[in-house]
Amino acid sequence: MEHIHKRFPGVYALNDVNYELRAGEVHALLGENGAGKSTLIKVLGGIYHPEEGEIYIDGKKVAINGVRDAQDNGIAIIHQELVLVPHMTVAENIFLGREHGSGILINRKKMTEEAQALLDAQEINIDAGVLIKDLTIAQQQMVEIVKAISYNSKILVMDEPTSSISDKEVAFLFQTMRKLTDKGVGIVYISHKMSELEEICDRVTIMRDGQYVGTKVVKETTKDDLIAMMVGRELTNYYTRDYQEAGETLLKCEHISDGKMVQDASFELNKGEIIGFAGLVGAGRSETMKCIFGLTKGAKGDVYVKGKKVNVNSPIDALKHGIALVPEDRKLEGLYHVQSVRFNSTIEVLGEFIHGISVDGKKEVDITQKYIDMMSTKTPTQEQTIGNLSGGNQQKVMIGRWLATNPEILILDEPTRGVDVGAKSEIYAIMNQLVKEGMSIIMISSELPEIINMSDRVYVMAEGHVAGCLDHTEVTQEAIMQLAAN
Repeated sequence: MEHIHKRFPGVYALNDVNYELRAGEVHALLGENGAGKSTLIKVLGGIYHPEEGEIYIDGKKVAINGVRDAQDNGIAIIHQELVLVPHMTVAENIFLGREHGSGILINRKKMTEEAQALLDAQEINIDAGVLIKDLTIAQQQMVEIVKAISYNSKILVMDEPTSSISDKEVAFLFQTMRKLTDKGVGIVYISHKMSELEEICDRVTIMRDGQYVGTKVVKETTKDDLIAMMVGRELTNYYTRDYQEAGETLLKCEHISDGKMVQDASFELNKGEIIGFAGLVGAGRSETMKCIFGLTKGAKGDVYVKGKKVNVNSPIDALKHGIALVPEDRKLEGLYHVQSVRFNSTIEVLGEFIHGISVDGKKEVDITQKYIDMMSTKTPTQEQTIGNLSGGNQQKVMIGRWLATNPEILILDEPTRGVDVGAKSEIYAIMNQLVKEGMSIIMISSELPEIINMSDRVYVMAEGHVAGCLDHTEVTQEAIMQLAAN
């Protein structure tokens, strides 16, 4: 891709960007949220058409004016948010839009056999006849890969493929990727996890503010050099945390159960501290917090706020008791994608500026701006549709929305998933400041360095119960994993 330019209203998304992918390599594409990575991929995939620039495949200039053009040129994209149809089978998803048969008669038997052969060829232990909704996220990603292979793709784009899967599943994913590169497939790899680059990537191209910064061989560069290229500065204090003596017990939860993923979870949160929740995928961390926030019907257990037993049967009850929850999946559980930044920022505090039929527009604007400034959210205006913002900036709006409710207890479920290193550093600094000002935070995270460096105490969950609690002075990755695998 040479000299690619793409503009949107108020945004120069791509400004003279170059990118080169070789056969049989994994080439990382790095940059902060808003750097232009997703836009570049959408140009390659035929979703966007650039104003200027050329694309060459096997040395030949090609015109990609739509998704079908991209597929015809051997390009397949596995997006961060998977686009499989949950109530269809694995085989039906793999051959969606190109079903075997004629007219309205579909040969499902033949499709299932061919899909199973594709799965078996990659040594992926999935039944082609099962429904997508019955698979784990990691298995669904494997189906996406097989679907891409079924197009005979020679260029495979993977956007944040490890954001929702366990270490064991990551290892299997990398093994599958290496099989593909051995066959000459080139993989464009987008990830914010710097630790993965050394393990799976050959080269890395860095983008910043819609522009090409440079390309490096992974083995010939350092993590610090890459971060400096990404953010344009050195992040001297990546994790910002000032430990202080915790105050009184603010939240006490005993024997929390939902009858499914959560069996018997008990823990305490003190004023002015961050407690981390670690554990393997399926341990019940997010489900425990949904019980506490009133999202789970029929949940059992006792919840005490400031020593007083409370009933939390809905999010409205939770908010009355000063509890706010930033959910794990901002796409499905959090954002109103076709609405503005202002709408998304103030939807939980309508009572502050709507009185009867009267709307205080200035108050609404002021609330929105307060949290745009606090979170350093990059948006052209408050009226920008939130779906047009980068993932990191969407996350900042989400956190700001719940901070606007003035909670005493803030639950952050995977607060930096899909967020770049610069934005992560900013979120950590904000968390640190909030607890210094007396707020208390519960953080669920699959990134152990984040848990270890930001938590006063770490609760480790395994199979629906709390397996143990580690103080920040004794917590290590090994200690967490010993408890998690209990």
